Amino acid sequence: MNIPIKNILDVLETVAPPQLQESYDNAGLIVGNPDTPVSGVLFCLDSTEAVVEEARQKGCNLVVAHHPIVFRGLKRLNGASYVERTVMQAIRCDIALYAIHTNLDNVHRLGVNAAIAAKLGLSDTRILAPRSAMPDTGAGLVGILTAPMDEHAFLQHVKRIFQAACVRHTALRNRPVHRVAVCGGSGSFLLPEALRAGADAFVTADCKYHEFFDAEGRLILADVGHFESEQYTIELLFGIVREKFPNFALHLTEVRTNPVFYL
Repeated sequence: MNIPIKNILDVLETVAPPQLQESYDNAGLIVGNPDTPVSGVLFCLDSTEAVVEEARQKGCNLVVAHHPIVFRGLKRLNGASYVERTVMQAIRCDIALYAIHTNLDNVHRLGVNAAIAAKLGLSDTRILAPRSAMPDTGAGLVGILTAPMDEHAFLQHVKRIFQAACVRHTALRNRPVHRVAVCGGSGSFLLPEALRAGADAFVTADCKYHEFFDAEGRLILADVGHFESEQYTIELLFGIVREKFPNFALHLTEVRTNPVFYL
């Protein structure tokens, strides 16, 4: 199939339009020519040197990542950082790098948080912090478990679903968990919205020490880790493209790009 890169990107951007990304973000085609024919697509959470090498070995000339490898401006390309080396390697191997980041975070039905909610078994989901002009888009989701769960059982459920080495959480309240808020990645900024939504628990990542105090015992704040919270984004992106191009060479990365380890 002689398909240009831009055709693959059009499918992704129909689901998550670029205008939905936050002002600080750098989603989109970061390296590569959109008119280049695609030989194969590799889906990942992070574009790294190892992922670019994996793409080369698998004959893929397009890497679709959730996180943008270039987040802030590059002033030089001399290989001094992993970002520069990854970009240089992609250019050298003629591999395009694309990121679909906060625009995918801000989508309700087929976004990052929808994937999390589905894994946790949440129903009747709605956007936690909707955009005023576009009510079905925005940050985070809140939904309902099929049946209320004991707090300890819920945290074990979360740990298992996210394959987390540990779950950092606030004190248990001796109340069942039924309404759950979620936000993939760094979502602690949504804690006030989770409280207003009446959530019994808020599952996210990257929470700072003092933010656990901010929960004030009104819900369980559970931090599963950044990579862990967004890992199912890879499957989500794969499924979106496979639906339109079922016979195309599509691959899920085999590289675990999580930079955080636990002793």
